[in-house]
Amino acid sequence: MPSLPWDCWHFLKIKLVLYAMGCIQSISSKSKIFRESISVIDVKASIDPIPTSIDESSSVVLRYRTPHFRASAQVVVPPIPKKETWIVGWIQACSHMEFYNHYGEQGMSSWELPDLQTGKIQAISDSDGVNYPWYGNTTETCTIVGPTKRDSKFIISMNDNFYPSVTWAVPVSESNVAKLTSIYRDQSFTTWLVATNTATNDMVILQTLHWRMQLNIEVNPNRPLGQRAKLREPTAQEQPQILSKNEPIPPSALVKPNANDAQVLMWRPRDGQPLVVIPPKHR
Repeated sequence: MPSLPWDCWHFLKIKLVLYAMGCIQSISSKSKIFRESISVIDVKASIDPIPTSIDESSSVVLRYRTPHFRASAQVVVPPIPKKETWIVGWIQACSHMEFYNHYGEQGMSSWELPDLQTGKIQAISDSDGVNYPWYGNTTETCTIVGPTKRDSKFIISMNDNFYPSVTWAVPVSESNVAKLTSIYRDQSFTTWLVATNTATNDMVILQTLHWRMQLNIEVNPNRPLGQRAKLREPTAQEQPQILSKNEPIPPSALVKPNANDAQVLMWRPRDGQPLVVIPPKHR
């Protein structure tokens, strides 16, 4: 077979390169079209319009239960043309935490997130500690396995609140005498609705929410049990914000540790050095 002139080979190479580039561009374009076709029909977010409830039934601890933050969304995922898996769900991170329990003149205990406090990270994962990065894996996520021939339409939801116990007595003391005088808590969260391709880790942020929980309880330890604590302002919480422009997810919100495992309980006396009461589960 006669050999082709150099010009022909050169022209053929250019055509092959352009063809390959066209294929890549086509694949990339299809992927982009698919991602942009995932839609949120309806998203709702609220905090129950009720005050924090206080429980003084225990002689050892004061308990309180805050109203629930609730979020839900109706999502439509277009047909998935090939064998791949997408997960749609809620990811949440804590971006600010102040949590102080005052014991009069003696000092205060505080739950702290050191890396967040020092600014080392922008936010910390609020995952359930098992299904990173998701907030949970029941109503909080939906998994769609391709190929599918029609739209997948579903609702995913989540809720969150605080229900801690605070000792009446100074936590580093062997005394059982009630000394607690106040509780102050202020935490902020960002919650994202996200779709992720499990094979490629391609992540699409569908919606971003901001919410905050504030708490101020005044305590008179000299009063009888059941009559000590009183809820101060704010008794009603600010309602969540559904942002019109999505925010990126900080890398620390997607990986271990979560807030529960990273927090440390400190005792900060009025005089003297701080003490670690409960170390973090994950350093």
